[in-house]
Amino acid sequence: MFSRIFSPAYRMFTVSATSSPSMKLVESAISHNQITVFSKTTCPFCTATKRLFSDKFPDVPVKILELDLLEEGPAIQAYLAQKTGQRTVPNVFVNSQHIGGNDTTQAAYHNGKLSTMLQT
Repeated sequence: MFSRIFSPAYRMFTVSATSSPSMKLVESAISHNQITVFSKTTCPFCTATKRLFSDKFPDVPVKILELDLLEEGPAIQAYLAQKTGQRTVPNVFVNSQHIGGNDTTQAAYHNGKLSTMLQT
């Protein structure tokens, strides 16, 4: 246990998770966009989520941050894990409200919740 606490890698991710630039980027993206998707280019679940929004809500702009293409991607993902309790991508927000991952987003579409949220 103590080795994790004092490990340089562990400290790097805990420090960067709460670093101001990553936190500000996440909070700004969430608050300034109707839909925000934190994604990775190689993730098939992310692709399914992005396809859902582009196919079913083509007129609603979606802010997509590809974490594997951003230098601060690991810090952003660590901050999102602290903020939402979700460690995986996609990590979806609609109207600043955390929806969850692909399964939750797809379910919200199928039960009408997503459409209702996007009408407001």
